[in-house]
Amino acid sequence: MNPTDFKSREVERLVTGTPVSDGAGVRLSRVLTADLQHRLDPFLMLDEFRSDDPNDYLAGFPDHPHRGFETVTYMLDGRMRHRDNAGNEGLLTAGGVQWMTAGRGIIHSELPEQEDGLMHGFQLWVNLPSHNKMAEPGYRDIPDAEIPRYTSAAGNEIKLIAGQSDGHVGAVERPDTEPLYLDLTLPADGHETLTIPAGHNAFVYVYQGEALVGGRGQRVRQQQMAVLANQPDADGVTLQSTDGARLLLVAGRPLREPIAQWGPFVMNSRNEVEQAIDDFRNGRF
Repeated sequence: MNPTDFKSREVERLVTGTPVSDGAGVRLSRVLTADLQHRLDPFLMLDEFRSDDPNDYLAGFPDHPHRGFETVTYMLDGRMRHRDNAGNEGLLTAGGVQWMTAGRGIIHSELPEQEDGLMHGFQLWVNLPSHNKMAEPGYRDIPDAEIPRYTSAAGNEIKLIAGQSDGHVGAVERPDTEPLYLDLTLPADGHETLTIPAGHNAFVYVYQGEALVGGRGQRVRQQQMAVLANQPDADGVTLQSTDGARLLLVAGRPLREPIAQWGPFVMNSRNEVEQAIDDFRNGRF
């Protein structure tokens, strides 16, 4: 496509993360919250954790359950050990991704394997369709070296965690939600156009620097999320940066199903959530 013919989605709204404490006291910024779950369906939550103070992360996330969705943990800096009740164990290291399907139920822990230094990364929750919520749990560790990268026509480095972009296939492809998840580095005075499938809900999260997002050039600062409008005639999104930026682009096909959530259980009805709680309490995970 000729860049002059490219029509960008615009920024519908800006969201700044809320400081929260999760797990055994890990401090993080919660960017995608429950009030945005229907607007950004199939995505349920996005957290960024970033600290070089061990007191903020050392306790980690001891054993806890999940049912009904997938967790995607992307580590930029640091090391995290995963263990679960299905017998899986793996070490998530800098640049790597852990893609876990909770399905009918899994109990796992995520504990730092470092006592100092920077711990920085993201956890994204992706909903599962009703027909897969009780599927067999699954787990995959994807080291940095196995995540595809390519250089765009504009000369930018793009890391493709999930989905397809510009003819390239990511490390993960999922049915139903068809997520696109990429990490883009923009140099000073850099620009990029990225295609987004029509009908997908999408957002951009800037985690370093500042970016101008959309055809009108909405300024998005570090640790802000730009929710992209669902313009039916748009091809994707235009990105620019004066001083350089690093950002995530995340998009997915909406499920358009009821969302019933109680903490780590995400189902389609209250009865299903109550069943999940009962199954967990009675050792049926």
